[in-house]
Amino acid sequence: MHTKGYRSAFSVVTLLFFMWGFLTCLNDILVPHLKGVFELNYTKVMLIQFSFFAAYFVMSIPAGKVIARFGYQRGIVIGLTVGGIGALLFYPAAGALSYPLFLAALFVLATGITLLQVAANPYASVLGEPRTASSRLNLAQAVNSLGHTTAPYIGGLLILSAATLTAEQLRLLPEAQQLAYRLEKAASVQMPYLILAGALFALALVMGVIHLPVISAVEDEQSKSARLRDALKYRHLRLAAAGIFLYVGAEVSIGSFLVNFFGEPDIAGLKASVAAGFVSYYWGSAMVGRFIGSALLQKLKSRDVLAVAATCAAILVITTILVSGHTAMFTILAVGFFNSVMFPIIFTLGIEDLGILTSRGSSVLVMAIVGGAAIPVAQGALADNIGIHHAFFLPALCYLYIIYYAVKGSRHPIVHESLPRESAHAQSPERSH
Repeated sequence: MHTKGYRSAFSVVTLLFFMWGFLTCLNDILVPHLKGVFELNYTKVMLIQFSFFAAYFVMSIPAGKVIARFGYQRGIVIGLTVGGIGALLFYPAAGALSYPLFLAALFVLATGITLLQVAANPYASVLGEPRTASSRLNLAQAVNSLGHTTAPYIGGLLILSAATLTAEQLRLLPEAQQLAYRLEKAASVQMPYLILAGALFALALVMGVIHLPVISAVEDEQSKSARLRDALKYRHLRLAAAGIFLYVGAEVSIGSFLVNFFGEPDIAGLKASVAAGFVSYYWGSAMVGRFIGSALLQKLKSRDVLAVAATCAAILVITTILVSGHTAMFTILAVGFFNSVMFPIIFTLGIEDLGILTSRGSSVLVMAIVGGAAIPVAQGALADNIGIHHAFFLPALCYLYIIYYAVKGSRHPIVHESLPRESAHAQSPERSH
């Protein structure tokens, strides 16, 4: 394939990164919206994130088998198609006013995204000169962050812009009017997700006909025989898995609560549609932080950068808990900037020196993304009992653990001294959460 052909193919692949970043972050808009539609408490509404991120844990191994059976390009087509079906399911979920069906639709949508995560990263690395593979991946991941940044703003305009009744105002209406109101509010997600379904199906069609390079297996037979339980014997990998679990959980949990948090009278008292726009700053600062972090990591030790970033994030969250008003609003938004470098650093340190067990260690860390399912539900339970403001102490604890991992938990003796170093190389995937 000529350079021009590579560029065309890469342009299409970067759209995949944008799409799953956009779809993942759109959950931050669904949380406050469906909370009002179904009058849910914070624990129940966080099942949105639980259903979505549980797919990473449940479907990652099946996704790998699909890729092994059909190949990377067809795997992407299957992932886009499954994601499109999940987006379509939002239409009957809204029409039936069924929260369980919404959760099922989210799980199907996330299953498609899981397939994309497994398949798309290798394409981004091979579409061009090997010496520029890292540059291409950084660009693709920046586009992923762009999806995270734009989703809250667009989702706020399309889903949260209509006038909203308080729970007390709604209860004063006759039952028939209450039902009509809820159906109208639920229906506001139908058109956006129909458009998204159309976009996913269109991308599937394009990916089905475009010519992309074939990715052949590169692991040797010794690597293929390595077992997952052998990788789990290494302490720094196990601690990294805990770090990924807590980091993704903290990042997703904070993003999920921002709209409701900014609506609190003692914080900013913002309307949901206005607050959604500020959520873009949370994810946008992470995009900026990624570019700055990439430059810093060329000169500084990754453990030091991780320790500083986690310390700053912890201080900002603790400050948010202790203060109120716009100060609390902007300190929690600033956490996004320091989140930017955490996932790739923890991931890289976790698979460091694993030799032929690198791919197995990578699988462990990808499955740990399920923290995005568990931590938001736990914070939701805290918010129901101690209030949304003070419930942020849970993400603060997550960042304290990451400080420990950076300073001590990631350090280890060099392992697999007798194993070939070339098999230790692995490309760390980016969260797209």
